[in-house]
Amino acid sequence: MFKKYDAERDAYWCVVSGSNIWLEMDSVPFGSASALQLPIEDAIHIGDYMGHPVLLLNDSNCERTFQLTSLRQCLHFEPEVFLLLSKAVQYNHMTQTFRFCPQCGGRNSLNSQHMAMQCADCRTLHYPRIFPCIIVAVKKGNQILLAQHARHREGMHTVIAGFLEVGETLEQCVIREVKEETGLSVTNIRYFGSQPWAFPSSMMVAFLADYQSGDITPDHVELKKADWFSKHELPTLAPKGTIAREMIDSVMAGMGDD
Repeated sequence: MFKKYDAERDAYWCVVSGSNIWLEMDSVPFGSASALQLPIEDAIHIGDYMGHPVLLLNDSNCERTFQLTSLRQCLHFEPEVFLLLSKAVQYNHMTQTFRFCPQCGGRNSLNSQHMAMQCADCRTLHYPRIFPCIIVAVKKGNQILLAQHARHREGMHTVIAGFLEVGETLEQCVIREVKEETGLSVTNIRYFGSQPWAFPSSMMVAFLADYQSGDITPDHVELKKADWFSKHELPTLAPKGTIAREMIDSVMAGMGDD
């Protein structure tokens, strides 16, 4: 937590409401609290960038109004900046949704040393909740499995994803989600990477897998349709900046022309 005498110190400011964030000229605002008319006493230090602190504010703590932009519109930012914005959204979500202790019902407040919410009565620390998800690109020869999810519009296709269940390994989750959503069995599951996904608090754990058996039978609940695609006949894809697109591009780069 920054003190009032730091009000003249330049910083990057993440003013957040839900999954929306304040930008100026498509950039994270930079300047002092006094110059930007922001309440330094409510600022939370969440990291550093280019030698300057990155500070979080909930827009409800500010007297001025802001033109807010969805975090999804920031996917073109360099990864370090996008991850800081994601952290701001997730910490802000924690401060807004953990106002009361789920253990005793007492009032929580932010413990800035631990970056957690702490109960004033039982003193229990409540850290940010992170929901693990798998996301998997399935390859069959020189084709990739792509699906149009029910929530996606304008024909956008992406890879298969789903939440981890209790008592389940990540690899088991990959097998289950692909089977449930498409009817296919996969093998040779290997780790690709990960991406925090602050909508509101997910962690995408990415895998590659190979087709083993089965015919595509979309569940029509999670998916509108699914099919195999070669690199010469790709539909509209997930946007750049997502780990889904990174996986698709990686698989495409390794495919032949057959």
